[in-house]
Amino acid sequence: MSQNNPIETESDLPPKIGKPATRALTAAGFSRLEQFTKVTEADVLKLHGMGPKALGIIRLALEAKGLSFTNKS
Repeated sequence: MSQNNPIETESDLPPKIGKPATRALTAAGFSRLEQFTKVTEADVLKLHGMGPKALGIIRLALEAKGLSFTNKS
């Protein structure tokens, strides 16, 4: 009787980043890896629930798709 959350089914965030990081990213509007190309690593680390381990996992997932965080200061 429970329905799948459409945000979860449309997300391609790596599952190994952990629930706190996933919640932080979802609350900030991130659900697709492509969205990280518009922000810096520092921007993402500012989110409550995000840490260096989750950031590293996202970085590797981006690299696997030929993507990266932006370098803007």
